[in-house]
Amino acid sequence: MRTTFRSLCLALLLSTACTAFGAGGGEMPNRPMSASSPPPSPEEQARSAYNAGVKAVEKADSLAADAAHQADAKKQAKALDKASDGYAGALKKFTKATELYPSMHEAWNYVGYTNRKLGRYDAALAAYDRALSLKPGYPEAIEYRGHAYLGLNRLGEAKEAYLWLFGSNRKLAAQLLAGMQAWVGEHRGNPAGVDGASLEAFASWVSERSAIASQTAGLTREGASAAW
Repeated sequence: MRTTFRSLCLALLLSTACTAFGAGGGEMPNRPMSASSPPPSPEEQARSAYNAGVKAVEKADSLAADAAHQADAKKQAKALDKASDGYAGALKKFTKATELYPSMHEAWNYVGYTNRKLGRYDAALAAYDRALSLKPGYPEAIEYRGHAYLGLNRLGEAKEAYLWLFGSNRKLAAQLLAGMQAWVGEHRGNPAGVDGASLEAFASWVSERSAIASQTAGLTREGASAAW
């Protein structure tokens, strides 16, 4: 089971090893404290827990990225184990943040992210749904949820997530598309319950969307800026 988890993590990490700051939001400012300051409010405590979680996720992401580039199997396994421990620790911090301040959508998004990195896709989806109920259209949660759909082979919903992002946030759409490309590459080597026709149909769709994204890159603000 651990070997299967490692191989799945490695395939996904090759395309989604971006830092937590890059896709899910960074740390939040804390209120300066002094000896005369009143005790921190639940919201402030939640912010501190959230910030600690972000730091833990960034470290875990770095370990996971290192594992993806390790040629030595033992070193790779060790880095993945450390990354897994890091995600588990971060999950506890984000969970604490949601308990202290249940309406913090960023923390719910990271509860989903860390659960997904641990292979707990159903729990991840529940957390993403909670984040989106608090902030409808939250693009980071939609992207992360798209990766979770891939982990569950729910390809139709992953497509919907990509198309929504393509029309609203090209940067996050590109990150999800990279995850789709990695998913195709992994499942061509190991179908893992996906029939050949469905796999090739999805691979064709991903190829078409990649071509469209390349052809229209210059029409976005990011593409126009790059052209100058």
